[in-house]
Amino acid sequence: MTTPGMKGTVAMTLPARKKLTLEAARRIASAAEAEALRQEFTMCIAIVDDGGHLLCFARMDDTQLASIEVAIAKARSALMFRRPTKALEDRLTGGWMPTLGLAGVVPVEGGVPLIVEEEIIGAIGVSGGTAQQDGQIAAAGLAVLA
Repeated sequence: MTTPGMKGTVAMTLPARKKLTLEAARRIASAAEAEALRQEFTMCIAIVDDGGHLLCFARMDDTQLASIEVAIAKARSALMFRRPTKALEDRLTGGWMPTLGLAGVVPVEGGVPLIVEEEIIGAIGVSGGTAQQDGQIAAAGLAVLA
């Protein structure tokens, strides 16, 4: 790369990034949906990429409409805070009230970052059952990456 007014070039090495593909997102969502069916839960399952953009979404029959936005918000919260939303829930239930003031926080179990070789490539968010059920279904989707 040459910069105007400067002599020579500057070599730059950019890191290679892992990327969540649509195919991988569909597999993660399918595994989560299969577990929800086994448990007889109705769920919304959202997969976002590393920028928080929706890549794959499934709303099982008869899932409450509110769970659409909640699943997406849980996925984005897990991505942006780089931790499961259960950790945020635990902070809140532990008495750390400032959690509620954090922009984009969803302190309810069911959102989990998708990590490959210590790199976050996206996140899954699940809504439709209890917080624990949502977390169980998210974990089933996450298992695809193991």
